[in-house]
Amino acid sequence: MSGEEFVPLSLTPLLIGVFAAIACALPGNFLVLRKQALIGDAISHVVLPGIVVAFLLTGAISTWPMMLGAAGAAVVAVILIEAIRRLGQIEPGAAMGVVFTTMFAAGVLLLEQTDTSTVHLDVEHALYGNLESLIWLDATGWSSVLDIEALVGLPPELPRIALTLVGVILFTWLFWRPLKISTFDEGFARTIGIRTGVLGMALVITAAIAAVAAFDAVGSIIVIAMFICPPAAARMMTNRLETQIAWSVVFAIISAVSGYVLAGYGPLWLGGADAVSAAGMIATMSGLILALAALFGPCRVRVGVQNSA
Repeated sequence: MSGEEFVPLSLTPLLIGVFAAIACALPGNFLVLRKQALIGDAISHVVLPGIVVAFLLTGAISTWPMMLGAAGAAVVAVILIEAIRRLGQIEPGAAMGVVFTTMFAAGVLLLEQTDTSTVHLDVEHALYGNLESLIWLDATGWSSVLDIEALVGLPPELPRIALTLVGVILFTWLFWRPLKISTFDEGFARTIGIRTGVLGMALVITAAIAAVAAFDAVGSIIVIAMFICPPAAARMMTNRLETQIAWSVVFAIISAVSGYVLAGYGPLWLGGADAVSAAGMIATMSGLILALAALFGPCRVRVGVQNSA
């Protein structure tokens, strides 16, 4: 594919997929180590009431109100999960199950009771994503990267997820030491003055923001996969957190790039006529990488022993 075709048709979807994968994988490392990896699955269920409320308040189907509504619902969900987990002294998985099923059911009831069920609210769009259609129509080739007029026509999902990634990186960098200490020894973290409850809440809210920012472009399928697969695979490659973070970023990039390429060209190479879902293929590649790490990763045996203990 020449630059005249690659830049407008594939560059922005690839970048959006890579940025979304990294933005989810970074907080996913801490969630996996804290046994809260399924928070991404919870968020994917709770955005529905936020989307419906945003539509009812604005009366229009537009990106930012929907994003803000979904983000608000996600933040409410993670607060409820933490509250139920701490007040009820139950495991995080049970708290997540209670919250995301209740909020999803509330969203469905809200749709039915307010007669908005006949309006296209893009609920499926939030689940399956829209990565293939995020093309850069104003681009004519690599020269467009430096063309201000062409850059104005970039899909809005790209600067949105790029800004989200910058925020996730800044959060990880600023709170690296307290995150690291509280993740491995919460009791010690409290004794040296780290507010572990507030920090844990900030972590899940950061993860929620990353997930919601990625929904519009890549859908919850990729979000859930990126929260779990790259960090879990990276954990099997090393026992050092810094190295694990690096491995997870590498795995996220490989999953996004290889999944996007295989979704578009894999069926053609095998004699098929149509491409397949980029979101599904990216999630599949992340699962394949996790399987390979489980089979051949240098720390896979030790991880298994720790989990069994």
